[in-house]
Amino acid sequence: MTDLGYSNQGVDPTVLERDGATFAHQAVQYDKDGQCNMAVFYYSEAAQALLSAALAGSQMPGIIEKANEYLLRAEELNKSVSSKLQSTNLEPHKTEQQKDLERAKFLISNALEADEGGNAQEAIELYSEAVELWIKIKQSTSDKSLQDKVNKLASQALDRAEKLKSAVDGPKLPSPPSSPKKRDSKRMPPLGYGAFLDDEEQKGAANRASRPQQQRVSTGLISVGPDGYTKEEIDVLRRTSIINGREYVPFLEVDRKEKFAFPVPFSDKDGKLALSPKQKERFGKWDRPESFCDNPQMIYAISSFSIRQTVVSDCSFVASLAISAQYERRFNKKLITRIIYPQNKHGEPVYNPCGKYLVKLNLNGVPRKVIIDDYLPLSQGGELLCSFSNNKSELWVSLLEKAYMKVMGGYDFPGSNSNIDLHALTGWIPERVSIIENQGTNEPETFAKDKEFKRILDRFHQGHCLVTIATGNLAEVEADRAGLVPTHAYAMLDIREVKGKKLFMLKNPWNHLRWKGRFSEKDMESWTPEMQKALNYDPKSAQMVDNGVFWIDYDSLIHFFDVIYINWNPELFKYTSCIHHSWHAKEGPKKDRYNISDNPQYRLELKSSQPSAVWILLTRHITDKDDFADNREFIAVLVYDTGGKKVFYPYDPAPYKDGVRINSPHYLCKLVENKGNATYTLVMSQYEKNNTIHYTLRVYATCEFSLTKIADPYNTKNEKR
Repeated sequence: MTDLGYSNQGVDPTVLERDGATFAHQAVQYDKDGQCNMAVFYYSEAAQALLSAALAGSQMPGIIEKANEYLLRAEELNKSVSSKLQSTNLEPHKTEQQKDLERAKFLISNALEADEGGNAQEAIELYSEAVELWIKIKQSTSDKSLQDKVNKLASQALDRAEKLKSAVDGPKLPSPPSSPKKRDSKRMPPLGYGAFLDDEEQKGAANRASRPQQQRVSTGLISVGPDGYTKEEIDVLRRTSIINGREYVPFLEVDRKEKFAFPVPFSDKDGKLALSPKQKERFGKWDRPESFCDNPQMIYAISSFSIRQTVVSDCSFVASLAISAQYERRFNKKLITRIIYPQNKHGEPVYNPCGKYLVKLNLNGVPRKVIIDDYLPLSQGGELLCSFSNNKSELWVSLLEKAYMKVMGGYDFPGSNSNIDLHALTGWIPERVSIIENQGTNEPETFAKDKEFKRILDRFHQGHCLVTIATGNLAEVEADRAGLVPTHAYAMLDIREVKGKKLFMLKNPWNHLRWKGRFSEKDMESWTPEMQKALNYDPKSAQMVDNGVFWIDYDSLIHFFDVIYINWNPELFKYTSCIHHSWHAKEGPKKDRYNISDNPQYRLELKSSQPSAVWILLTRHITDKDDFADNREFIAVLVYDTGGKKVFYPYDPAPYKDGVRINSPHYLCKLVENKGNATYTLVMSQYEKNNTIHYTLRVYATCEFSLTKIADPYNTKNEKR
């Protein structure tokens, strides 16, 4: 291993060099044109791209010097516009006529796409709406050339709509009815829109009646279970679709074609989100980006360095956005941007002048659709009161945060952790590693310091995982002295081992306030010329700009931080399967200390002739903000080597893999099986059962396997739930 660890694995420095050059040219042009805010953004992005290229092994002459030059220019421009950088112009950036023209253009773009795709009825509707909007524009202007232009466009759209309508309405010969298909009595169409709703729930079913039958969610892995859902699974997914009083149905392929174009701006039927106390203190109004941005875009340049948290207490979510953005830039693979709709034909999210967006989030067992409008909270001075990109015309940060906050009940978010947030954003497998060594805690093992470092070092540079690290409770004096924030999540942007020194590069989501200890930018004793050269780092240049990014040594990290949150790429596994079930409070004793026969149990059969890895993820469905804020359900999965037979007593036999019950929505159990074929019994466990819980049990494996529920051999009754 070289001194830089795995610096060249999975990263092409030439790609980063090209990014840096592209951003630099844009920055210089904006600088010449006097557009200081845009110049600051692109100078910063150019510098970060070049610094990343240097870390990845770039041999470009003078790359560090050029990056520092761009940073200095960005800081110089930033100071000249510091009073304006976080404020927005309260004067309208666009006239109503300009806004209507943008919406008409978007309507026609969507109409053409539907037309080319053979969706005649949808195309007719969109063409017609565009025509109505152009007529409105014509009536509102005295500009003869604009009137002639919209006249021509409206005429062309109307002609095409009429031709399509004639084709749709033409004579058709009827077909005889097909023979009725025999219905499967065991497995039902997913979620059964309307089929399993109570009378009072029928009202909301009408708008879902046309949604197709849902198959099990595709993960890109080989699914080893059945394609459909059982009636019980449908009931679980239906019940847990209502989160904080709003419904979030499972995301289907057809939702990629959701209607996003409208003649009037879209407004979310669920209304505005609840604001946090800090937002309320400064709140001025809700407004759309078209009113405070010169040229709104979804993404200018996906970057972890441009993300800034404000007054919303969602540091773990913002840290999750940062490392997801870094992964996209570093490995040139869509991760966070692929969940935002509408998208263009290249699968890239685009700005919608009609104001409607769909975000796909992994919630309560399956990906679900979250619909939002583009209203964002502004202060009385016009500042954004939500997380945002340093480029104010770039919207992806604010809109993703809004979608997640909507699910969580509003901007008055109780807080989370990055395991939960990253799983919602990416679907990557969450693992929690406690740094606190076994000091009166319930941790099953002491922290394996060297083993964990090597594991993260190896896997991070191969693109196998995303990592955030969180502080615990720190005394105010200690936190101020260290430059750290108590109970705060930091994004891990890099990890290195150089000359025996183990180092982490972290980012504070606030975009300012950095570590003050060893290997901080002011610790010139640790930053020897040799270390600076090895990591392509200039502490003197770093002192000039506080962007919240810093290096910290491993020993200091262990001392000040409490938890490492790792989310693993599910593509590390080839096979997967999941089951959605409920565990009713009335079943069995309140505590399973002496008897576990009523606990949900599953037979896991591994089919392999060689060693294999199996990860078991238990996810408890949460539907209420108070439950999320004060989670009192302590869960675990126990593994017994009993050949898949039902287990009646917790320690007879002793568990093959025991676990500590934790009050997190996610519990991960990892097995490394060396004997090939094997059959286990998986048992769900709670510390104390007070409420009915709904859950998803998902298994990932490198080998083929089967996962089935174990029935009670003594229960002959058919219970209806």
